[in-house]
Amino acid sequence: MNHNGVNSLNFSPETGKLILTTGDGGSAYDPFNLSQDIMEIAGKIIEIDVNNNTFINNPPIVTRFDELPATVQRNLSVMAKGVRNIPGISFQRYYDQYIKYLGNVGQNLIESIFSFTDYVPIPVTEITQKRGANEKDFINLGWRGWEGDFPTPIIKPCPTNSSLDEKTIAYFQEAVDTAAKRILPLTCYYHDDSRSDKFSGTALTGVQAYMGTSIPDLRGAIVFIDFARRDLSPARGVLAYTKVRTVCKQNDYSIINTNYNFGSQPAFYTSLGTNSTQTRLYLGVYSSPNVTNFNQG
Repeated sequence: MNHNGVNSLNFSPETGKLILTTGDGGSAYDPFNLSQDIMEIAGKIIEIDVNNNTFINNPPIVTRFDELPATVQRNLSVMAKGVRNIPGISFQRYYDQYIKYLGNVGQNLIESIFSFTDYVPIPVTEITQKRGANEKDFINLGWRGWEGDFPTPIIKPCPTNSSLDEKTIAYFQEAVDTAAKRILPLTCYYHDDSRSDKFSGTALTGVQAYMGTSIPDLRGAIVFIDFARRDLSPARGVLAYTKVRTVCKQNDYSIINTNYNFGSQPAFYTSLGTNSTQTRLYLGVYSSPNVTNFNQG
């Protein structure tokens, strides 16, 4: 499946369950709105209870939850929907709870970082047996009606001046219907941004909390990376951060300038990780935008 959450699998330190993230299937603008359809596997964050030893020979290839064997359904819950393409999910311990951070890669214009603490997972058996589910207080990232903090736009380029590109709302009624159901982004950044202290990005590729003391000003921040800044040659990824929202408005973000010398080689930022205590950050860099060009790290 394209837009597959960077093949993301990791265990939740909160529940012990395995977390699978799936993308919306890969077609532009999610034409069948799979990410909002609770019966579809695409465009979801799914919890898997691995304590139950369910083994099936030759499991079926499926796209919907109701096509799964009943023994598999019983081990699954849906944690969130409205995903387009997600570079994994990370967890930050905060007293007796965990804050979850995740990103949604945009279609053409907006990259988004989300956070939430409490959530109400929906068992897949409830979805399949009731042919739907009660989605009250359910986590919804808003795609396809919303791309980050804007209703999803279709862009009509101006051939002589890109600043005059037309942006038309793609799914107005869906944006209206989802407006009060979605969670708001912690912060967003854009593919076209001329502000002097910002950047024009391409794709969000990692989100992590930093709790170390080596960089005091960064302690408690949410660090994220973009694959490649649009206005640099050779290509360079971007490292940036935001802080946890303390008031009822979207956070701003700041760029982190690094002094590492990549020379004349491109440097695409492909992954961001931490140690178990989130006191160290690890940045994955590749010199090719093509994953089939091996040994380019």
